[in-house]
Parts: sequence; C-alpha cells; structure tokens
Amino acid sequence: MPGFADSFWSNDYAAGLGVLFGKLQQGVVENRQLLTIARMRAEAEEVYGNKLADITPTVDKVQGGFNRDDGASVRKAYEGVRTEMEEAAKNHKKIAQNIRDLVVNPFGRWCEAHESRIQDSQDELQSRIKAHDKQAELTKKLRSTYFNKCRLLEDLEEENKLAFQDPETSPKTGQNIPEIKVEPEIAEEEEPYEIGDETYTPDKLKKILEHMLNTIKIGETKVPILGTYQNTSAGTDIVEYLQRHMGSSSVSYAERIGQDLVTHGFLRLVGNVGNTFANSSKMHYQWRPKAFEMSGVPEKKSVARTFSLPVSGSEGSDSPVVGTVTEYLAKWDVLNTSRPNETPAERMRREAREADEKYKDSVLKLDEMRCELEEAIFLHLKFLERCELDRLKAIKTVVLDFSGTISNVIPSLQATVDNMMLFQETVQPLGDLRYLLENYRTGSFAPKVVTYENYYNKVDDQTFGVDLEARARADRKRVPIIVTTLLTYLDHHYPDLEGDEARRGVWLHEVPLTQTHKLRALVNNGKAPALETFADFDIPTVASLLKLYLLELPDSLVSSHVYEIIRTIYTTPTGNDSDAARVPILQQTLSQLRLTNIATLDACMNHFTRLIDLTSADEEYIVKLATSLAPCVLRPRTETSLTMEEKHAYRLVRDLFAHKDAIFNELKRLSTNNASGSLRATQGRPRAISTDESNRKAHMEERNRVLLEKVQGSRSRATSPAPGPRGHARDRSVGGPETRFPISTGLTSPTQPRGGKRQSLGPVLPKRTSLEVPDDASMGLSHPADGNFLGGALPIVPQVQQVAQQDSEAVLEKRNSLGRSGARFSSGRRVTPASNRTETPPPRDQENVNKRESSGSNGAQRGVALVDAPMDY
Repeated sequence: MPGFADSFWSNDYAAGLGVLFGKLQQGVVENRQLLTIARMRAEAEEVYGNKLADITPTVDKVQGGFNRDDGASVRKAYEGVRTEMEEAAKNHKKIAQNIRDLVVNPFGRWCEAHESRIQDSQDELQSRIKAHDKQAELTKKLRSTYFNKCRLLEDLEEENKLAFQDPETSPKTGQNIPEIKVEPEIAEEEEPYEIGDETYTPDKLKKILEHMLNTIKIGETKVPILGTYQNTSAGTDIVEYLQRHMGSSSVSYAERIGQDLVTHGFLRLVGNVGNTFANSSKMHYQWRPKAFEMSGVPEKKSVARTFSLPVSGSEGSDSPVVGTVTEYLAKWDVLNTSRPNETPAERMRREAREADEKYKDSVLKLDEMRCELEEAIFLHLKFLERCELDRLKAIKTVVLDFSGTISNVIPSLQATVDNMMLFQETVQPLGDLRYLLENYRTGSFAPKVVTYENYYNKVDDQTFGVDLEARARADRKRVPIIVTTLLTYLDHHYPDLEGDEARRGVWLHEVPLTQTHKLRALVNNGKAPALETFADFDIPTVASLLKLYLLELPDSLVSSHVYEIIRTIYTTPTGNDSDAARVPILQQTLSQLRLTNIATLDACMNHFTRLIDLTSADEEYIVKLATSLAPCVLRPRTETSLTMEEKHAYRLVRDLFAHKDAIFNELKRLSTNNASGSLRATQGRPRAISTDESNRKAHMEERNRVLLEKVQGSRSRATSPAPGPRGHARDRSVGGPETRFPISTGLTSPTQPRGGKRQSLGPVLPKRTSLEVPDDASMGLSHPADGNFLGGALPIVPQVQQVAQQDSEAVLEKRNSLGRSGARFSSGRRVTPASNRTETPPPRDQENVNKRESSGSNGAQRGVALVDAPMDY
C-alpha cells in the first residue's frame, strides 16, 4: 500500500497538499465531535447524579410519613429505595468524573497538540511553496529578459553586418560620387588666453593653474540622484584665491575672472542649471580634465557611483521594493561615467551576458529551493501519516475507555456497554488510512525540474531534467554517460555487499531524499561524473540517484505518447491471452521510441535481469522491484485518478524482465533493417525543389535546346561505340521538361514503376541508426564508464557499412558509364551544365537502362540526346 509520501503530489505541490490537509483538518473536526460527545455525556451523568441526590433531601422535608412507623415492612422498602437512589447518584457522579479523567482531559490535550502539529506543518509547507513560486516567477522574468537581450543583440549584429559591408559585396553604381576634399590643417601657434583684463600665454597660464590646483581646497560634492562629483571647489574658495594671488581688487572682478575660467573650459558648475560663476559657498565648481592636462597636476579619478538606500536590518535586503528601486538606480547612469567609451554593441553584449548570469543563478537557486521543498514535503508527509495513524488509534482507545468508565460502575448497563465494545472493535486504523489513500490521493512523486534554457540550445551545464536525447547528443553517446556510469559503478560494487539479500535490497531500500539530492548536486554539472564522487555515499544512494534521474526526465523512458497503446495491449483480451501473443505487439510498440530511449532501456533492463538471475531472486522480490521501477519506465502524460489505479507500467516492466532477449533482439534487427533500408529509401525519395540560382542560366539554355530539338524532330547525335547496328528503335522520352530538368543523379531501383520521380543529388551515405553505443575510437572520447559493461550488449551492425559501400560503388559505376565531357560552350562562353555534376537521366525502367548501356549507335533514335555538342541559336 502506498503511503502519504507517494500519494499527495502534484505539479504545483499546493494542489496535492491541499487535498491532504483538507482531510487532516476533517480529522481535527472529528476529534472535536468525539470529544464533545464525551464531555456532554460527562455533564449529563453529573446532572443526572445531582438530580438523584436531590431526591432524598426533598423527601425528608415531608413530615408525618414513614418517619412515624418504625417497624413496618413498607418503611423498610422505602428506605431501601431511598438508599439506592443515593448510591445511584454517587455512581453517576463517579461516571462523570471518570469520563473527565480518562477521556475528556487527556484526549482534549492530545487533540490540541494534534491540531497544532497539523497547523504547523501546513504553515511551514505553505511558506516554502510561496517562496518557491516567487522564485519561479522571478526565474521566468529573468529568462524573458535574457532572451530579449539576446534578440536585441542579434538584431544589432545583423544591422551592423548590413550597414558595414565590404566594398566587394556592397552594391556598385556607375555614378560618380562627389567627394569633399579637405586640405590638412596647418598647425598654428596656440592663442593666448584672455582672463579678466589680462592676457596670458599658455606657459604662464600653466603655472597659474598648477598653483591654483595645489592651493585651492579641492574635494567631493554629493548631488541628490546624480551622484558624487570629484575635484570640486566652492565658489568662495576660488574667489578668495583670486583676490589673494591674482590681484583682484573686488568680488565682482574675481567673479569675472572665474567666469572666464568657466568659459575657457577649466571649470564647470555642478548641481545647478546653467554655467554662471558666483561667489557662493553653496555653488560648487568642478575642475575639468583640461585644467589638469594643461597644469600637469594628476587628476583624481572618479570611481563608479553606486546607489543605496539606508535600510537597517535584513528586512531591507529581502524587500522587493527596495531591491527593485536599488537595481533601477544602479542602472541609471545619467552622465555615463562608468563606461564612457562603450559602444552600443559592447553594451548589448554586456547586458546579454549579465542577464544570462542572473538567469542562470536564478535557475540554480530555484533548483536548490525545489530540492529543499521536496525534501521538506517528504519529511512532513511521513510525519503526517504517523499523526493520522495515531489519531485513528487514539479514537479506538477513546471508545474503549469511554465504554470502560460506564461498565466498571454500573453492571446493569452491560448490554449498552457490550454494544459499545462491539463498535470499538470495528474501528480499523490501517483500514481507514487505506481508505483515505485510495479515495483522496492526488499523484505519485514525479519531480518537475525547471532547467536552464540557453538561448543557443546548449545543455553543457546540467544533467538532471534535460531531455534524454539532448543529453546523449551532448555526451556524444547513444546512452547518456550518467546512466552508464551509475550502472557500471553498481556492477563493480555489488561484490562488496554481503549476501544476495543485501544486493537485492539495494533497489528497494528507502533512501532519504535529502541524501539523494546531496549526491545529485555533486554530479549535476553536465560533465561525466567521476567515480570518486560516489565514494562518500552508500550503494543504495547511488541506485536511488539513477531512479531520481529517470523520474526527473521531461518524458518517461518509454514515452508517454505510447501510454495509450500500452494500455490497449494490456486491457484488450486476446484469444489465447499468453505472453507469446503479446511480445510481438510490444516489439512493434517499442520500435516507435527514439534510439536513445531504446538503448537506455535496454541497458537498464540488462542490468536488472542479470541482478535477478545472479541473486536467484524470488517472485516476491521481482514484484517489489517492478513496482519500484514502474514510474521510472512509463508514466502517463497527465496523471489522473484513473491512471493512478492502473498497473500497465508494472506489467510492462514484468514483460521486459521476462522477455528481454526476445524484445530487444527484435528491436536491434528492426534498427539494422532500417539502417540498410534507409540507403535504398534515399534513392527513392523525391528531390526537393532547389532554390540555388547559381546555374539558372545554364539550366534555362539547356531546357530551351531540348525543347527546340523536340520540335524539330531528331537531331544528329554521337555514335555509340557498339560494333553492330541496333535492331530496335529507342522509345521517346515521356513527360514535359519540368520532369527532366535539371537531370537527377540518383539510381532507380529495378522494381520502380515507369515514370518514377527524380532522385536526390549527392552521394549516398550510410545513415547511423544502430542502437550500439559509439566506441571511444570512433567518437574520439574516453570515460571510465564507456564500453560494453553489461552482458548481451548491443552489437555493431556491419551490414550498414557493407550496404553503404555496395551502393556507393554502384553509384560510381553508373556515373562513370556516361563517358561525357565536363563542359559546353554557349555563345562563345564556357558553361558548366547540369551534366557536369554527374547527373544521369531518370530511366523509365530497368529494361531501357540496359538498352542504353548495351546498344550500338545504328538505328533510328528519337527523343532527347545527351550529346556534348555546341548549342545552336
């Protein structure tokens, strides 16, 4: 029976947990109802006991009754009834007290603690899910920003390519482009500077500026929003220097000198609009680079300005408002002082690179939060399962104690107590827990990984969650390296375990998800994992990592696209309903999978079947192993309440265990046939419409020549080297020029009907469709996990190379049999016709091909003649 940890999962995590917490809150209400019954029964017993106790005092108040008769039997009967009333009152009060002591008080405290545990778990998981969803939304935004930056960069690069073409590729026009000739300027002597009423030469002004920069107080000036300006001085400090060292007799004359310094570009006003010099301590002026260059005084370089908000504590760093405003202000470089020489293309590349780094960091953070969330969910689900089971057992105990409080005091209520004991025996905690799981489970554990999507479709930095074929293509292997490495490691370390029982238990041991995620974080880098990485982990953790890898694939190992076919196979009754009738259908169904999936499935099944055989596993272990591997091998596209109860994936795994050799040998044979058949099918495919316009003129001239020959009848043709005359006439070619030009190069199959389609250009190359993992020599790679480590490895298919060699030789033989020259002349120009590309006419059938190859040159021939003769106009 599946537990909570494998029953309340969903794509967004919240839906499955919502169903579970809804049922747990229902259990809290049930506890309150049961507690209310016990409390009200105690109150009723107490009230009843008090009422019984009130009978004796009330009766004693009546005067002149049984008190006057001392020895009458009626009086004795009266006193007996009266005494029993008093005992009954005591008993009912005792029952009320026992119910409070044994049921209400302890069960009430337990109910409060149980409700607190449920609420704490719900609050913690909700907070984690909210944080995960928030990070997921941020990751989506960063992904969109990254893709937009890349698109803008591509557009800018395309514009630059079109705007700055080479002179050879740019359009040429015969018009004369007017040119503006500028004579080189003759270096003139530097003019003197007029400052105030004096005129200074550059050398004299240099000394003055040097003295000013070394004397006047220079500091920093902070301007709101704009930032901090370096090398600034107050207007009053400059005026004081001018009056003291330059003979300025008045403030107005000093301001006039300062204004001239501003005009010549030695000073500029900061923090205000305009460029007026004034004697004010609130107006600051920045010394321009020109002043430092002329004076020779080193300039104090300004650092890149950063913007921050005075936020205390850690709350400000997590605030989205503060983070957004800070990021916005940091990007707001009004004066472009941080990167003054950056071109638009460089800026776009930098922004795209920064967006890529932020997006990648966000994906890594999201993946870490997802792993932590799943670990927390696993722990809480197991904890909540124990809580619910304890609740059901507590209810059973409460019913038993409740009935005991009554039976121990009042034996006359034995019938009622017996019924209550019967009700108590009907309470089955495990059965109620199974009922909850069967009716309210939302789905098994199937993690959804948010992978980093590179704009240029690279998967070099991640292993888990990546499409199986994309990962294998990046590894340049038929089976991903992570799979082969894990299986190889397990094969090498099975002997280290003591006994077959321990070896079999590797795949059934429940490994904490935290431990598996720890190992996953070490190997999730897109590279071949080193075997030393697994040394710090036990064997079951390594096996659990492989199951987690298969669960995190975007699609199951046996694609969800064939799930309905698998369902039909196992639900449709057959005549003999035997495995022999089902195996061919499974073979045909699995042949629809990609070769990477088939090869990976074969490697895994080979490992498990050898483990079963070598450890002499019994039926019980095979059932448990198939149940554990079923969600790793086949999952529906969308899990529903119907698919959760289906056992098709389990039955498929059992059939793969039982008929592995028959199924995968047939898949290898089909792949071999497809490999050799693809060579022949390449010749039978219709040629795609060519968009190459490079030889359009040559094709048009050849087409016009053939049409002219067709109108004029037969033309002279080159004689055939055959010795004797032919006794038959050649059939006229059928079809219009659109079916014959340009001439196809492919070879027609002998079984092709008349009027076949044109064949594709180019040599016939063998197409790789074998299931075999490429070896190190052919792929140029090496890895500890490479090679055939499993028994019954997929064989290399030599037929593909042999068929490819035969077909290639046939193509060369056909092409060499034409014996034509490689050029024609049209209007005095050398033209390379379509025939120069080793093109042959499409034969109508094999008989006509034999006729053209063996016949002589005599006899009347009609139709198109393939003659390398000059074209007539």
